[in-house]
Amino acid sequence: MDHSNQPTKHRFKMPSAFTILFGIIVFIAILTWFIPAGTYATTADGNLISGTYHTVASHTQGLWDVLMAPIIGMIGNKQTTGAIEISMFILVIGGFLGVVNQTGALDDGIRAIVHRYTGHEKRLIVILMILFSVGGSTYGMGEETMAFFPLLIPIMMGVGYDSLVAVGIILLSTRVGDLASTVNPFATGVASGIIKISPGVGLFSRIILLVVVTGMAIWFVIHYAEKVKKDPTKSLVYNQRQEDMKRFSVADRTSEPKPLTKSQKRVLWAFCLTFVIMIIGLVPWTSINKSWNFFDTFNTWLTGNAFFGTVLGKDIPALGSWYFNEITLLFLFMSIVIMFISHMKESQFIKAFMNGMADLLNVAIIVAVARGIQAIMNSGMITGTILHWGETGLSGLPKPVFAILAFIFFCVLSLLIPSSSGLAAATMGIMGSLAAFSHVEGSVVVSAFQASSGLITAITPTSAILMGALALSHVSLTVWWKWTAKLIVSLFAVTCVFLAVVSVM
Repeated sequence: MDHSNQPTKHRFKMPSAFTILFGIIVFIAILTWFIPAGTYATTADGNLISGTYHTVASHTQGLWDVLMAPIIGMIGNKQTTGAIEISMFILVIGGFLGVVNQTGALDDGIRAIVHRYTGHEKRLIVILMILFSVGGSTYGMGEETMAFFPLLIPIMMGVGYDSLVAVGIILLSTRVGDLASTVNPFATGVASGIIKISPGVGLFSRIILLVVVTGMAIWFVIHYAEKVKKDPTKSLVYNQRQEDMKRFSVADRTSEPKPLTKSQKRVLWAFCLTFVIMIIGLVPWTSINKSWNFFDTFNTWLTGNAFFGTVLGKDIPALGSWYFNEITLLFLFMSIVIMFISHMKESQFIKAFMNGMADLLNVAIIVAVARGIQAIMNSGMITGTILHWGETGLSGLPKPVFAILAFIFFCVLSLLIPSSSGLAAATMGIMGSLAAFSHVEGSVVVSAFQASSGLITAITPTSAILMGALALSHVSLTVWWKWTAKLIVSLFAVTCVFLAVVSVM
């Protein structure tokens, strides 16, 4: 039978990340026409004062505001912090990887890793997930993991897994680490400081939670990875496997490794040192233990020295107090170092660096568009109203009920305010007061807050961490939701049980 004249059936294709994010921005803009505008009085530090909510004149958002939101999301304004520092970091990371790839050291090094861990892949997954989870728990490791995705994907695919396994290792680990933050200054530190309790209060119970949720995430990833290895067609991204093999040069990287040259070995040492310095620079050593001030002491000597202070500069921040500006500088500097130790020509360096930046340009822009959701919500002045609804609904409840509902309330707000420090600044002043009314310990509210932030940033399209990771890995949001759904529900249930128990202890 001739079917040539029959109409072709078109399968639904998920819109791009940009379209999804713009759709959410439009939806939030529409909400500003129906949700009353309102605000709270604030302290000198900018924290909201419970019981001071009042409505203000409506500030509905229109087409101009919708189109302006991603721009504000990138550069920021008085109400919303811009994503420019994160986007710049991502671009420089791209340039750094472009320079490293130009030397061929990374490809040959990955071949060696794949060859070495053939037969021991599960051990590699466990080690990496524990490390990433600890990073998320101690210093809020998140956006800075963008550099690891293009490195880990070819390794995982090379040993028979798929790109989802690599994304799960990094993203799920840091998110469960953030969920059970122990001394994370951007979650535990900020939230505890606002309600005036020590970040160490509740630390032991959060360590127990960290062990539990990290174990759950490890089991989830390994179970899926082994299923894919036995039958590649079980992969949720099997339809793009061949494309991924080419995109991440997996076939080349899984061939028999050849000996590294002396120049390539120097490049790999510099490459590894870069990440070690980044991690050391980001971990808040004095927040973990006030006596761990060795980097502060060394920095005082370095910048105060007549020679080094003049040559290097007197404004160098100590390791342990670094943030995006400092680690962006680190990757830029190490790119130049690699140029010299690999004897790369200046023209080759510039071309490789710019091509690497171009590869991650879409990721850098996605981060800004995601931040635009928060920008239009703040501009429409509906954040205060949503907080007020929570304030009126949670007061006077039994301890376990309050703790669980507070967690759910934080989850809803985390969909709209994915920044942990931003969410803490907007809500903890109020929630701390409500907890006192219900005779719930402040540390329980801190745990509920940070658990919601870690959990929701693993699934919400407003999360720069999630959207950037998926863009880098060429994994669609719907595939990610389908894969992680059972784990997210399980983590939600475990967190509710944990909060109910600690609230009555």
